[in-house]
Amino acid sequence: MNIRLQLFELEDQRWFPHVVRQGMLDYLRFMITKLETYEAALPLLEELLVKTKQHHIIDLCAGAGGGIAGIREGLSKRMAATITVTLTDLYPNLDAYEYLQNESKGAIDFIPEPVNALNVPENLHGVRSIFSSFHHFPPQIAQSILQDAVNKRAAIGIFEGAKKSWTEMLLLWLTFPFAIIFVTPFIRPFKFSRLFFTYVIPLIPLGILWDGTVSLLRIYPPGKLQKMANKVSGTSYTWKAGRAGKGPGKHVIYLIGYPETSD
Repeated sequence: MNIRLQLFELEDQRWFPHVVRQGMLDYLRFMITKLETYEAALPLLEELLVKTKQHHIIDLCAGAGGGIAGIREGLSKRMAATITVTLTDLYPNLDAYEYLQNESKGAIDFIPEPVNALNVPENLHGVRSIFSSFHHFPPQIAQSILQDAVNKRAAIGIFEGAKKSWTEMLLLWLTFPFAIIFVTPFIRPFKFSRLFFTYVIPLIPLGILWDGTVSLLRIYPPGKLQKMANKVSGTSYTWKAGRAGKGPGKHVIYLIGYPETSD
């Protein structure tokens, strides 16, 4: 599936109920964590951290922090060092962030105020990451996110948990309705609103099916990511785009970039 369509996702709409949006993001965080969707991204993130001699990640567009706890733990084991993460978003999910902070004993923290990926504050230092969110942005804005990283000489990793295939689309429609119904009671932190909008008025399942379908169509294929990176101006950067991972739920499309050094 090499096409990309700039359709609309419900969670992007200002009128979409906040409580339903957060329920959808909580479900995605749960599934990404349980499936270890971004396991294949660990070597790529390690490369960014090693190349820039850092141990801290600034997670942009963090949503509900999907999978970041497992990613942080996996990186810490691989690098035999404590990797820390700061979660940021234009619309911070504070309940989810506080939960992740407590579970990680402070290794994951967050910025409670809105952070715009188009203009990341100068005082936020670390390798930038964007998981499952880059497809939300049309090409011009997406390229501006890369340009902001280059302007501030920050390494950046873009990761989408998908292979982008018609088979994935079919599996989404065949399996996700049952998965949502089964796992919702186990998602933490517990919220009655999540149960209500799953089992009584099923806006969360319907929203996930719609947005999941649209997401697959909106994800940038590796070739388009590489072309976008090649258009970024300024400091010399190393850019790599491609696919990684094997097995159901383990595929990752990625773009990584870091400033070239003279050593």
